[in-house]
Amino acid sequence: MRLLVIVLLLLPMQACLAADLLAEIGARLLKTEITEGRFRQEKIITVLKKPLLSTGTFTYHRKQGVIWQTLTPLPSVLLVNQTRLLTTQGEQILPPAFGRVFTAVVGGDLPLLNEGFDITGANGEGAWQLQLRPKDALLQKIITRLQLTGDKALRQLEIREANGNSTRITFEKITHPKTLTPAQEADFERLSSSH
Repeated sequence: MRLLVIVLLLLPMQACLAADLLAEIGARLLKTEITEGRFRQEKIITVLKKPLLSTGTFTYHRKQGVIWQTLTPLPSVLLVNQTRLLTTQGEQILPPAFGRVFTAVVGGDLPLLNEGFDITGANGEGAWQLQLRPKDALLQKIITRLQLTGDKALRQLEIREANGNSTRITFEKITHPKTLTPAQEADFERLSSSH
């Protein structure tokens, strides 16, 4: 009983520590309307000997969502906002919270992540690192852990899946343009148009 009381007393303290850590790291991140760059994705599937590699570009817009454009090995486009996911095959059904989590991770919206994950990590002088474990039981069946690493921007995202597979995404050549290109505007228009 005494141990239970101690654990219950420590839970709010852990939440405060996570919120403080997120606030410290959030203060380091550049806050801009638009972030874009390149990504390299390495997917490790337990039944395959070699990882699956893909590269492409991403564009994050604070209000409109994410354009995730794979260039190699197979060109494809993924458009995501907090409520919708469009691919070249059309609209896909979004698992609850996927859109919010995906856009929050790519956009560095750390306070939003605190709602759905138990968070630990470290804010070092040169870089920061966060480990996120999902609180949602449905999400736990898919993802066991997210690990984010960065400096003034997110530099690497590692996703550990419940089935033993993992994905490592490295972000590079990150810029913060003032405006979207006409092609990016058209993509976001598709995403925001009525179903």
